[in-house]
Amino acid sequence: MTKSMTGFAALKGALPPWSWSWDIRSVNARGLDMRIRVPDWIDGLEPAVRKAVSASVARGNVTVSLRVQRDSEEGALALNPAALERALGMLAEIDATAARNGMELAPSRAVDIAGMRGVVETAQGDDDAAPLVKALTAELPALLDAFDAMRAHEGASLRDIITTQLDQVAALVTEAEALLDARTEDQAATLKAALARVMDHTDGVDSDRVEQELALIAVKSDVREETDRLKAHVSQARSLLDGDEPRGRKLDFLMQEFNREANTLCSKAGFQPLTRIGLDLKALIDQMREQVQNIE
Repeated sequence: MTKSMTGFAALKGALPPWSWSWDIRSVNARGLDMRIRVPDWIDGLEPAVRKAVSASVARGNVTVSLRVQRDSEEGALALNPAALERALGMLAEIDATAARNGMELAPSRAVDIAGMRGVVETAQGDDDAAPLVKALTAELPALLDAFDAMRAHEGASLRDIITTQLDQVAALVTEAEALLDARTEDQAATLKAALARVMDHTDGVDSDRVEQELALIAVKSDVREETDRLKAHVSQARSLLDGDEPRGRKLDFLMQEFNREANTLCSKAGFQPLTRIGLDLKALIDQMREQVQNIE
C-alpha cells in the first residue's frame, strides 16, 4: 500500500473526571521526526506514544498533541473546619468590640461566612494518574488507524497520478525510439556533408581515417542505451509502487536516474524532434518527482 507522508487524525475520549482530545498530523521529511506534546504530569505516556508512532510510521515530520482537562463535579466543594473556626472567632471578636463601643451589628448570615477566604474550598480528587495513562494508551491504536487510513487514501491518489505519469514517460520513450531511424538518416546526411566539405578543403587527408572519426562520433551520439534505461526505470518504478514496504526513498532516487537519462538524451540528440521529446521527458520527470516526494 502506498502511503502519503501527509496526514491528520483526531480523537476525543473521557474517563470521569477527565476528558481529553488527541490529534496527530504529519508533513514531508527526509526521515522520521517526531514531536510529542503531552502533559508533563502524566508519567510514562510519552514513551508509549513514541513507540506506537515508530511502529506505524516510517517517514515524515509527525506531531502528536494531547489536551487533558479535569471536568467540574457536583459536590466538589468542601468545608474547611479549621478555617471556619477562625472565621467564627474573628466574627465574635468583632461583635464584642462593637458592643464595647456602643454599636450593634446585624447578625452574620451563613452565606456571608461561607464567602470568607478558606472557609469553603474545592475538594481534591484522586491524583493517581495510572488509570488515565491506561485509558489514553488504549486509544493510541484507534488514533493511528485513522491516521494511517488518511495517509493511505492520499497515497492511493499519489499512486494513480504517478502511474499516469509513468505511462506518459513510456509513451515518450516509444516515440523517441520511433524517431531513431529518421535521426540516423539525418545524421548520415549531415556527416556526409561535413565529410565532403573537409575533403574539398583539405589536401592529403586520409579519407578512411576521417570516416572512422565520423563513425565514432555517430556511436557516441547513440541514445539507444538511454531509452533502454528509461524503460527499465519505468518498470522498476511500477514494481516499487506495487510493493508493500515504504518506498519513497527508493522512488526519489529513481527519479534522479530518470532525470540523468533524460539529460543525456537531450545532450546527445542532435535532432530537433528528439530534443523536443527529451525536454518533454525532463518536464514530466520533474512533475513526477514532486509527487514522489510526498510518499512515505
